[in-house]
Amino acid sequence: MAYDGTNYCGWQYQNNGLTIEEVLNQALSELLGEKIAVIGASRTDAGVHALQNVAVFDTDNRMAADKICLALNQRLPDDIRALSSEETAPDWHPRKQNCTKTYEYRILNRKINLPTLRLYSYFCYFALDVEKMRQAASYLVGEHDFRSFCSRRGQAEETVRTIYSLDIEKDGDMITIRISGSGFLYNMVRIIAGTLMKVGMGIYPPEHVKEILEARDRKAAGPTAPAKGLTLIRLEYEKELRERISGENEDWSYELDQRKTESDGKAYLRIHRCAERDFDRLLLRVTHQAVRNGAREVYVYDEEKAGRIPDGKTCGYYVFHSIEEGEYRGWHVTQTNWPGREEEPRETSANGEGLGK
Repeated sequence: MAYDGTNYCGWQYQNNGLTIEEVLNQALSELLGEKIAVIGASRTDAGVHALQNVAVFDTDNRMAADKICLALNQRLPDDIRALSSEETAPDWHPRKQNCTKTYEYRILNRKINLPTLRLYSYFCYFALDVEKMRQAASYLVGEHDFRSFCSRRGQAEETVRTIYSLDIEKDGDMITIRISGSGFLYNMVRIIAGTLMKVGMGIYPPEHVKEILEARDRKAAGPTAPAKGLTLIRLEYEKELRERISGENEDWSYELDQRKTESDGKAYLRIHRCAERDFDRLLLRVTHQAVRNGAREVYVYDEEKAGRIPDGKTCGYYVFHSIEEGEYRGWHVTQTNWPGREEEPRETSANGEGLGK
């Protein structure tokens, strides 16, 4: 899907205005002759645009999958388009796959605004120092707790995300912030853009961004930049399971070995070091990632401190049982504290979306 978000209250269905999801559901239901409910990969905010978003739905209609996009576009308004359509596996969920998301935030940096760009960029008449913005951006690359860059309205329980790249380019009067990551918290990209603009104006020194990260407090960061400058550029789904996943910063360092996950259902987590305040969160987050990737057994070795994973330790909805395999302490995937199917707890994935059970 591609769309101009100017006239919509975001992707997800709301009672207070028209959304992309609502328009798609209505058009698909009319086209296929049955009630359709799409599931979107990225729930973009009001006014945010997309060059590539992904949605899935179930249907009993026998129309050829690759023809649905063509027929659908006849029923969609000019500011929404289906770029392609295809059949996928019945259990494929766009928010439960390992995925790299790329966004761009565009800033028109000149004395007078240009009317033709007003809907797709943020106008800033203060001269911005792009080199200082780049220096500040370097502190955000990698795996960090981005709590300072999450709006208070965000519902994600886990605020750790990984930014793979953050580039800032200037072409004439247009500055483009391009950011790719494992997922983003509510308003995260816009808060990063607002903070980097403060650096570009000289209000914050570049190194202050590191202090903002460490604060883990939304009040420490800059303002949330307007939505109209933001565009979801693409989503790249992982086609093969990575053999190893690692994360390292000043607070933790670990490696998850997944070489036996697909063949034997096993994964091995080695925690090199981790601050006490982050240990349980890291243990739950990375273990959950391994389980989501297909592991039925996860073995953990804490290099830094013995005894942090006692037998029977409960972490989130998992219980750790002592199983020796070499130097690793492991656990069988045991989930507890679930009151029932109707009241299953809300888990969060690496991109902050609900996982359900």
